Amino acid sequence: MIVQLDPTSISFPPAATALHEPNGLLAVGGDLSPARLIHAYQQGIFPWFSENDPILWWSPNPRAVFFPDQIHTSRSLAKTNRKPNWQMSINCNFAEVVRACADERADKEGTWITEEMIEAYCKLHQSGHAHSVEIWFDNELAGGLYGISVGRAFCGESMFHYKTDASKIALLRFAQYFKKHGGQLIDCQVGNPHLFSLGAVNLHRERFLMKLNIAQQKEMPDIFWQARELSHSGEL
Repeated sequence: MIVQLDPTSISFPPAATALHEPNGLLAVGGDLSPARLIHAYQQGIFPWFSENDPILWWSPNPRAVFFPDQIHTSRSLAKTNRKPNWQMSINCNFAEVVRACADERADKEGTWITEEMIEAYCKLHQSGHAHSVEIWFDNELAGGLYGISVGRAFCGESMFHYKTDASKIALLRFAQYFKKHGGQLIDCQVGNPHLFSLGAVNLHRERFLMKLNIAQQKEMPDIFWQARELSHSGEL
């Protein structure tokens, strides 16, 4: 049974009560306020819905994740990543990254990143909970990703690329940087062949929630999410 959320409360039903079919559908309704979104991600729940549909909340089983030190790097990607033309930054172009992710999804199969979602996540960014990773090639934006920080877990929402391999390099460099500073888990929600080829693995929802809870016991260092450019050989 799908739970209709109480508009006066940000609480959710337990993630374990989500439907088997469609996999992970937990609740409907509510809003995309920062308080509700933060509470959702802390419970392993995320919104996913199409434009003109009600807000749907999900906690699928199994859950696809990356462990930061287990990203698969092919020889060709490693070679591309070593080129000095690439630069990485954190939180320098959040709105542009989100809109680029929305455009890329729309070009392929339609997008769930609606104007309502963009506005909501930009508010989360302003409050210090949503973050972007940008990859530049010869000082031009080439790709990136964005997501939500939950302690020492990062809940990835979407990636994009303008240049071949740019989103893979964004993930690889972010994972290295995240691990170095104590990051434990990168959530990628629902797996697909592309994510699995990069090293994503499926966890039973109960195990995922346990690891998410452990990751929330500590925060990332304050400097980690400060907006700045990062050198490939230095701060990484």
